[in-house]
Amino acid sequence: LKYKWDAPDVKDNAKQIEAVNNAVADKANLILLAANDPKAISNAVKNAQANGVKIIYVDSGADVPAIATLSTNNFQAGALAGKTMVDELKAAGKTAGKIGIISVNTATNSTMDRENGFRGVVKAAGYTILTTEYKDGDAAASQEAATGFMSGNGDLVGLFGANEGSTVGVGNAIKASGKPIIGIGFDKSDAILGLLKAGSLKAAMAQNPYTMGYLGVAQAFAALSDYSTGPAVIDTGVAVLR
Repeated sequence: LKYKWDAPDVKDNAKQIEAVNNAVADKANLILLAANDPKAISNAVKNAQANGVKIIYVDSGADVPAIATLSTNNFQAGALAGKTMVDELKAAGKTAGKIGIISVNTATNSTMDRENGFRGVVKAAGYTILTTEYKDGDAAASQEAATGFMSGNGDLVGLFGANEGSTVGVGNAIKASGKPIIGIGFDKSDAILGLLKAGSLKAAMAQNPYTMGYLGVAQAFAALSDYSTGPAVIDTGVAVLR
């Protein structure tokens, strides 16, 4: 397979749409896509398909059917994060209190699924969930929001970050406060691993991006060779980092 890596250096819908359009202009046979915004990118995906380009999604898809999607089952992963939060709170003797959520935005399906899975488990356990703060995955803005949760709620017991930037913000806020708030997050990075080691985060849900990419290319080869690509959605799993 011959491939070209083309991705924006920042999370920018217009730049990602431009990258997809450029791939179509370059006569690509197939595009592996991780959508920033499922709605914003949809017309570009439809145009690509109309020009005979096959589409496979990794991590997050657009609102357009594709050959296959390699991703985490984000609702189940969010539920696992919720269970981990409840287990950590109970281990700390905190059987009631408020929990704050910091996420990306309401347009990103993956993080909304995580939030909804998390909410269901935590609410059923009897904790109060505050209104979610959406900070577009910006670590500094997420830290500010997490600090706001702590200063405005004396009975706050937990904070959940729904993606890497949100999680770093949560961990840094807890670290700076010195308060015994339970921090649970998402994704794996050097910053998150450092916060876990310091105890500022209790756990993080780690996806399998290597598997997404590996199987994405395998599916691409199958699709281009007219082989079966199997199920439309393949769950690439999640693990709990502590």
